Amino acid sequence: MLRARHEQKADKNTPPLTLLGNSQAAFPKSPKQGTLEAFPNPNPNRDYTIRVDCPDFTSLCPVTGQPDFAEIIVEYVPDERCIETKSLKLYLASYRNVHSFNEAVINRILDDLVAACHPRRMRIEGRFVARGGLALTVIAEHPQETGIARRSRRNGAKA
Repeated sequence: MLRARHEQKADKNTPPLTLLGNSQAAFPKSPKQGTLEAFPNPNPNRDYTIRVDCPDFTSLCPVTGQPDFAEIIVEYVPDERCIETKSLKLYLASYRNVHSFNEAVINRILDDLVAACHPRRMRIEGRFVARGGLALTVIAEHPQETGIARRSRRNGAKA
């Protein structure tokens, strides 16, 4: 069995990881209080996909206050930095007390993750559990497709 060890190289542009290995790290009360950490991509010259599944995401309906349960799927092609997963776990858990529409939650997650790691591409999918007989899936992507490319794709042309 091949074992590889990757050391985290000190990088003056990347702050040290503070949550990984920290048993005192607590769940933030809101996403604003959360910290998303990133580390140097070990293979920045290669396109590869990182996928993180969070099957037990919870936020609150802004109208009724009832919990909205979802599976959140984060999929991205990193550039220079990768999201550290413990910080992502704590960040996603911070939504459990947030009153927000599902569409706003998914778009905010995308904005925050893009700001934290500046990926080449990123896709956030939120599969919300059915309420009132309707299940909702919200997908947000980076970079955002332009209106011209979207119309061309819909009409069957290559963008």
